[in-house]
Amino acid sequence: MTTKQQGHIKKWQDDKGFGFIESEAGESLFFHVSEFKAQRRPDVGEQVVFTVGQDNQGRKQAKQVQELGFVQQQMEQKNKQIRQRNQKRSAQADFEAGQTKRSFLGVGFYGVLILLAAMNELSWLVVGWYVAIGLITYMMYAKDKAAAQSGDWRTPESTLHVLSALGGWVGAMVAQTYLRHKSQKSEFRMTYYLTVLINLAGLLFILAGDGLAFLERLL
Repeated sequence: MTTKQQGHIKKWQDDKGFGFIESEAGESLFFHVSEFKAQRRPDVGEQVVFTVGQDNQGRKQAKQVQELGFVQQQMEQKNKQIRQRNQKRSAQADFEAGQTKRSFLGVGFYGVLILLAAMNELSWLVVGWYVAIGLITYMMYAKDKAAAQSGDWRTPESTLHVLSALGGWVGAMVAQTYLRHKSQKSEFRMTYYLTVLINLAGLLFILAGDGLAFLERLL
């Protein structure tokens, strides 16, 4: 790989189409206009980047002469692309790690409900309710995302939050994770977490006994 050097144009003879570059080491190097890569003529004193080669007689000369500002701009764009690519990779890794955690959380919650029902600590009707409302909530998120992409009528956020508070928060969590819908809005997420707390408080009320009897009377 040829090493690039930096210097400035010390002399330029426009009528003859060649000039000389003084490198940072103080070396004077000939260059021809055909090696100047800008869409214009060189200017005396401007900073340039170049490589060192040889002519047919073995004499040193500057080749691939480029404007320093242009090279710096290209490098900045390249570094920006690298940073963006690294950020996307990091975000993707965090997302995939979050997927696994949320999946275990959802499966674990339903597993606890089933275990409590098997121990006669919770009605199977409650388990069925959580499964059904979870599926409904997931489908409402999927419908809302499709509407957002097609420009159709959207589902109000309040409706999604009510479904979550009624027990569909696991379905909402799965939808936010795998559909990537409503997962970036901080205000929405904060309200979502509040609905989870409200629902879990209601579940504890049911498990306390009085709540279970009250729910069975309603059903």
